[in-house]
Amino acid sequence: MEKEMLAILSLNEGKFETFMGWMQSDEGMSVRKSVAYPEKTIGGVAPDKSKVMFKVSVHNEAGMKEFVAGKNPIAKGIYEECVASVNLYELSKVDF
Repeated sequence: MEKEMLAILSLNEGKFETFMGWMQSDEGMSVRKSVAYPEKTIGGVAPDKSKVMFKVSVHNEAGMKEFVAGKNPIAKGIYEECVASVNLYELSKVDF
């Protein structure tokens, strides 16, 4: 089942380019594809590049939680180097 989630990451100083380069690499894309649909991802960046956020369409919730927690074996190294903290939210539609 597809679920919409929002991940907000605080990055270590000066690590924006390193982190985003990895996320767009073949290795990063393989991890992302294992938990969500990268083609549906919407990203945003803080003006000082200290934070990034991603609205993602998740198909593997347990894997997504492992990924953003920095526990995915493939992503662990880049998270240790670049990510200071992460918040993950479940999104739900609001009718008005």
